[in-house]
Amino acid sequence: MAQPGILIYGADWCGDCRRAKAFLDEHDISYQWIDVQDDAEATEVVMKLNNGRRIIPTIVFEDDSILVEPSNSELARKLGIGS
Repeated sequence: MAQPGILIYGADWCGDCRRAKAFLDEHDISYQWIDVQDDAEATEVVMKLNNGRRIIPTIVFEDDSILVEPSNSELARKLGIGS
């Protein structure tokens, strides 16, 4: 089975991370959760994508675009959900 094309880098303690995951779950959108607390390489990826800052959630899409700490409306717009 292929891996989902959306990667969410985050941590369980992060409220914005939980909100983003809940939004994707509510819309039946598959994603891969990568916990930066448990994966040092993931932390390095996040820091590289964010110019040396550890900002979560950092969400990487199939087209290699990135959203950092997106609101639900930003996610909806990116994914073409709603009007």
